[in-house]
Amino acid sequence: MRQSVLTEPQAQFLREEKETLAGMQLSLSRLDLPREAMDSLQKAILQLDELFLIVIAGEFNAGKSALINALLGQRVLTEGATPTTSRVTLIKWGEQPAEQVVDEDFAVFTHPLALLKELNIVDTPGTNAIIRRHERLTDEFVPRSDLVLFVTSADHPLTESERQFLERILAWGKKIVLVLNKVDIFENDSALQEVRDFILKHAAIILGDQPRLFPVSAKLAQRALSEADPAERARLRGLSGLDELEQYINEALDDVTRLQLKFNNPLGVAERLMDQAGQGLSAQSEILNEDKTTSVSLETTITQYESELNSELPPRLAEIENILHRLEQRGLDFFDSTLRLTNVQNLIRGDKIRAEFEKQVLADVPQQIEEHVQRLIDWLVQKDLHEWQQVMSYLQRRRAQNLDHLVGEGVGPRETRRRELIDTVGRSVQTIVNTYDRNREASELAASVETAVAQTALLEVGAVGLGTLISIAVLSSSLDITGILAASTMAILGFFVIPFKRKQAKDNFREKMQTLRAQLVGALTTQFNDEKQNAISRLKDGVAPYTRYIHSELARIETAESALAEVRQSLSRLRGRAQAVLMN
Repeated sequence: MRQSVLTEPQAQFLREEKETLAGMQLSLSRLDLPREAMDSLQKAILQLDELFLIVIAGEFNAGKSALINALLGQRVLTEGATPTTSRVTLIKWGEQPAEQVVDEDFAVFTHPLALLKELNIVDTPGTNAIIRRHERLTDEFVPRSDLVLFVTSADHPLTESERQFLERILAWGKKIVLVLNKVDIFENDSALQEVRDFILKHAAIILGDQPRLFPVSAKLAQRALSEADPAERARLRGLSGLDELEQYINEALDDVTRLQLKFNNPLGVAERLMDQAGQGLSAQSEILNEDKTTSVSLETTITQYESELNSELPPRLAEIENILHRLEQRGLDFFDSTLRLTNVQNLIRGDKIRAEFEKQVLADVPQQIEEHVQRLIDWLVQKDLHEWQQVMSYLQRRRAQNLDHLVGEGVGPRETRRRELIDTVGRSVQTIVNTYDRNREASELAASVETAVAQTALLEVGAVGLGTLISIAVLSSSLDITGILAASTMAILGFFVIPFKRKQAKDNFREKMQTLRAQLVGALTTQFNDEKQNAISRLKDGVAPYTRYIHSELARIETAESALAEVRQSLSRLRGRAQAVLMN
């Protein structure tokens, strides 16, 4: 036979198709396709390695191995008078001659013959052995063969086991060509014709139609291969009858329609898998639409909550600062009206001035601040609970939608994981809402605020209440400006001392109130900002397993759809190339 069944452009396309399909297989393997579907593509790709498959069958000693060697033009298989093939043997290309025994009924034989890169041959045991145990041949190789060469021997033509084998493979509708081997034993043409007629008559009865029959002598064909003289080699080759059989095989295989089917079969399998993968991705995307909506709603709710806290908290804290500003102004007014020469007698009595200071300046400021801070705490706690309730309502609706699916509906691992996350996160959030104790949360936050205020550089006390802390802070700012003027001093230097002391007292008070205001408001701002961030973080962390998974799945689907589009483009290019190659 010729060294290649394919033309060079066809052989080049075959190599390109194998390489491209290997890339497609890798891409499709990432798309959660069923294993059976991927196995079908793997088989289709492997069939490109045995682009053409010829099954050779017949009785023991019919000369099957000799015929294979003659067709291949080399002594690839061992020949002998005793049965040499006890198992089905697949002959294919390999870098070195080697035999791999797969099991007692099947072996793979490799040989570095270029033709075997395109053409694989199946050598079989005797037909009686096939009838008994070689289901692999009739169930695997015969169905996908391009041609079945049925070899019968001239000395035992069409035995009973051979007839049974023909009947068994008839159902596959495969092209069966009869080869009458060892015709060199006939002394004249009439003897050969008699055997031909016998075979064709009985084969027609079995097959329902008269098959092609090629009389050959594998023995003479092999002698021709070893003959050095060209003329003698040609004579022996002509007598062998092998040229006519090879021409028929080449014409049968060199068929554009058949080749087109072989080139397109793996592409068709890949296309079906892409359709299946595309449908799967669409279904997954459809399922995730509701989760995407839920995820966006959760994230939007938390973002809006964060925005509200950021915009509403500063004005509420500013109210506390304004209270202290008003207190400072009353203090300055107090010093202006109190530290005067006309009030020298009262100035000498520090306890009275202190009492007046507490009454006129401090007044109910500690209670105002304490109440304002408590309202701020209640506001923050209530908003926190409200956000958790909103999150819970979104998740409850999504869980209810899951229950709408039909009972027993098949779901894959990804769908199971998605539902588990919704259930787990939903239950966690519901538990938080159900066990949310506003009074406890408010008390804990109030204690944190008091500790934060007490731990400022100005105040190193604690656990006495926020109002008491503020009273201590304000009064400590005025201790050194009450009861500091002795009567003797006033009598001698009053005219000069009073204005100076008044200015000194106001400057000191203003400075200390600024420090108090900065530290107190700073401590409150830090504490409430920390609590704000903690509240937001708790919400984000609570829904993060679900939202992260949904984002990840959406990104995975987007990536998979992009990869699938690229595979489709590769497939389209391959189909175009196949058409161009086969038409030329």
